[in-house]
Amino acid sequence: MDSVSLPARLSVIDTTSAIMTGDITVPFAFDEVYGRQVGEGLLEPTVHIWRHQRAFVLGSRDWKLPQVQEAIKWLQGQGYSVTVRNSGGAAVPLDPGVVNLSLILPNRQGSLDVQRHFVLMAELIRQSLERWACRVSTGEVSGSYCPGEFDVSVNGKKFCGIAQRRQTRAVIIQAFVLAEGSGEARGRLVKAFYERAAGGSSSADHPIVEPASMSSLSERLGKSSAESFVRLIKQQLALQGLFAEYRDYSPFKLEGVQKTVEEYRRRYHVHV
Repeated sequence: MDSVSLPARLSVIDTTSAIMTGDITVPFAFDEVYGRQVGEGLLEPTVHIWRHQRAFVLGSRDWKLPQVQEAIKWLQGQGYSVTVRNSGGAAVPLDPGVVNLSLILPNRQGSLDVQRHFVLMAELIRQSLERWACRVSTGEVSGSYCPGEFDVSVNGKKFCGIAQRRQTRAVIIQAFVLAEGSGEARGRLVKAFYERAAGGSSSADHPIVEPASMSSLSERLGKSSAESFVRLIKQQLALQGLFAEYRDYSPFKLEGVQKTVEEYRRRYHVHV
């Protein structure tokens, strides 16, 4: 990769063959606790790949909207598991067509260069998609949900957003990738959430979502699926060097994951 590179060795935790259900807080808590271990040099850097059946993830800014609890109840009434992530960004809906990637890397020198890690994730996705002769762009897509400088798009339509969580000695770069399904339908859901969470207030601070700005890779390319995108990512990672692969969390006896889940629930008063 051009300006930054992955570690010479890293593991891959790919749980996508068993789509998660239930509490959406769990994979974020896993990232948090695993990241601390990576920062301490106890575990290898990893790429965590996962999917969830039906969830809605808020950003910390969304949590401050005046009617957010009412909007959360509306989502839960439709069967969504809801949480607030601590990695920045804004609201994102998850379903089996969305592939979630976390790069969990050491940052032992306490580097404050935030941008380089965004670039690393964007480059991993860009280089992976080159196998499909797909050219992607990076830069904020107006009207998209979870907008940011490192939105990843095809022909002006966003299919991927990136956020990051910085710990004392580790960094967790998280991306959601719309591999299949309707980007516009997901955009309509996020827009409806914000309409409820803002409660009609014109001063409420939230992204102005235009659903047509979103698209999935399958809509853009006609041949993508969640499974095929995961294969592309792992093929690209294999080019970087050897890695160990895990299919579930059982090899990792990470004390503190459940405690972290409970802390998230208490902090944000979001109950499954």
